[in-house]
Amino acid sequence: MILLPKPAWALLVLTAWSVPVLLPAPPGARAYLTGTTVPGFPAKCNVILNMTGDEEMQFVTRELTLHVPYDKVNTLEYGQHVGRRVAEAVLISPLFLLSKTRKHFVTVGYVDARGRQQAVVLEVGKGDVRAVLAELEAKTGRRVEYTDDAARQGRG
Repeated sequence: MILLPKPAWALLVLTAWSVPVLLPAPPGARAYLTGTTVPGFPAKCNVILNMTGDEEMQFVTRELTLHVPYDKVNTLEYGQHVGRRVAEAVLISPLFLLSKTRKHFVTVGYVDARGRQQAVVLEVGKGDVRAVLAELEAKTGRRVEYTDDAARQGRG
């Protein structure tokens, strides 16, 4: 048996209680839903893009899950928004004006069950955008359209 002084035991117990329980992460890429034409589906929220199924992709939010069959997808677009770090320059240092920030947007257009055209616009993280684009192309059989040359060259 190992004898530890009382402060060491307290530290050990506090450390054990503060360690989070490691749960498996939900499958898919994390993104931010910036807009949608789907009635009743929340806009401006975090979403997980789950493309593990062979028949459909899922846009999972806290409230709802949107199921989109791959064969109903008719447009895929990718674009970037490049901006300056103005807030950081004002708050921290003017040197932040020399750096750029990039946001990566993916638009998925599809025909819903009623035959109407719908679209979902996602802001995808830099680390996930290449995998998302490759998987969308592979599963839908559609080519990604680029909004400009910077998006074509960057692609994440």
